[in-house]
Parts: sequence; structure tokens; C-alpha cells
Amino acid sequence: MEVCITGGSGFIGKRLTAALLARGDQVRSLTRKSAGATGAPQGLSFHPGDLTDPQVALGGFLAGARVLFHCAGEINDAARMRPLHVDGTARLLAAARQQFAAGGQPLHWVQLSSVGAYGPDRRPDRRQPRIVDEETAPAPVGEYEVTKTEADQLVLDAAREGCITCTLLRPANVFGADMPNQSLRSMIAFIRKGLFFYIGPDDVVATYIHVDDVVETLLACGFDPRARGHVFNLSNDCAYGDLVNAIADAAGVRRPRLRLNETLVRRIVALASPFLRLPLTPERIDAMRVRTRYPVTKLQSVLGLAPRREVCDAIRELL
Repeated sequence: MEVCITGGSGFIGKRLTAALLARGDQVRSLTRKSAGATGAPQGLSFHPGDLTDPQVALGGFLAGARVLFHCAGEINDAARMRPLHVDGTARLLAAARQQFAAGGQPLHWVQLSSVGAYGPDRRPDRRQPRIVDEETAPAPVGEYEVTKTEADQLVLDAAREGCITCTLLRPANVFGADMPNQSLRSMIAFIRKGLFFYIGPDDVVATYIHVDDVVETLLACGFDPRARGHVFNLSNDCAYGDLVNAIADAAGVRRPRLRLNETLVRRIVALASPFLRLPLTPERIDAMRVRTRYPVTKLQSVLGLAPRREVCDAIRELL
């Protein structure tokens, strides 16, 4: 089958591209690099274009494709997030509408999103776990999360028009050997050095998903007709303490035992941060106190899929 992919050179996209080629698909990847075709494997071609360029022509990129995997994303430069996530998605959708109006069949659009669309836990009483499923209303916070969620809505609106069909996949924190996000590696470094400590009660959830599980689910979203019209969350939640212990065991160091009062730690950070550059920030404390779970019940019910890589086992890749 002829398929298109944006973000094909990224952390998830390059693995998805390899999986598509292994299936025997003809893959067309959008690239900003003029020399992108150099040394390309059989079945892979490159289409020059930048989604942030208002003048870019995308009709040729989508021409003849049955499925689009929209994996392009910006996680570092906030100034590029809206031009890429929102404006770039709108340009792609305009090209898809033009092809449909010219007599083509609706393109099936697989949108790689994020559970960040649901926003942080803002309940007054957070003593009980927060359960987020696909019926939870989006409430994103932060430029990345807000712009990705706006792009999701553009895709859903286009699907309601009938010019495309779509599936949205919202993974939790994606990890793997060459992941670009350094927060998990920072935690590993602190555990190895014996500097890690817990904050607050032992009721925290680690919301991670291995990149290979993401790729497998993306393929199902693209080629299983049962996936069409659905939004799926994807996470392989585990106890935070279990993850910390797994890292310590894999690194051959002592398991962390120290646990500090959350209110005390927050006060110390608030007082010291104006004068010192601390590795611990209010945002990092929030990340260490997550009580949100993302069940994959819908994914299992509709597609019969569930994550296969246990986080506490797969974390060894990062060590």
C-alpha cells in the first residue's frame, strides 16, 4: 500500500517507517532536507517540503496515498509549535480536501497526539487516583499540549466533513534507547549516584509506554478498519516505586529509601530557586507526584491490543 508519513526521521517516525517498509508498503516521507533521498532503502521515497512554510505545495506529497501517518512534532522550540502543529496540520488538511474534491477517495489520517491533551490533575482533592479515558474532556496546559490538541480538533472536524477518515492515538511518555527527552535519563543518573529521594506518600504512578508498542498501535490505527473514527489512549502504567527499583537493580546500585515531605520540599525549592539553579523544580515535583492513570480498556475492546513491553523490564535499554 502507498502511505505517507510526516516526522519520519523522528524518534517514533523512523521506527514506524521501518515497520511500514517491513510490511512491504511504499512509504513517502516529507522532508525539509533536499538530500533526503540519499541512501534510501527500497520502498522509501522523499518529498521535499516544510509544513511551517505557507507556500509549501503538499498535493504531490499526498497524491495516490491511502493512509497518512502524521507524526511531525516539535518538543523543544515553543516558537515552532503552533506553526508546525496547527498551521502545518491545516495545510495538510487543505491538500487532503482538494484531493477528495477532485474525485479521490477519503484519505485515512492517523494523528499521533499525546495524553497531554487531557491536562494535569487539577482536582481539589487528589488523594484518590485520577482515571483518564478517551471520554475525558481535553484541558491542555502548555504550548506543546495546547497546539497538539488544536491540531487534533482540526483533524476531527475534517473527518466529520467526510473528506478524510481518521484515528487519533494519544500515547503517554514514550521511551526507548534513543529517546530525545532527557527527563527519564536524569532520573536514572540521580539513582545511579545515590542522590534520588521520594517525595510524599507512596501512591505515585509512572505513565510510560515503550516506542515499539506505539509503533505497533500506529500500524493497527492505520490498517485495521475497526480503528477508524476512534481516539485511543496508550500507556503502560506502573507504580513509580517499582520503576525506581527496577532502575536501581539494573544499574547495580542500592534501592532508594529516603522519602521527604512534599510540602517541605516545595517550600525549600520555592525559597532557594531565586538564588540557586536547582535540579528540582516545581514542575519536576509535579511529575514525581502523578496519580493519573490512562487505562487502555478501549484499545483492548476495539482492536484487541494491549502494550507488550513491561516498563520495568524495558527500562534496561536506557542503562
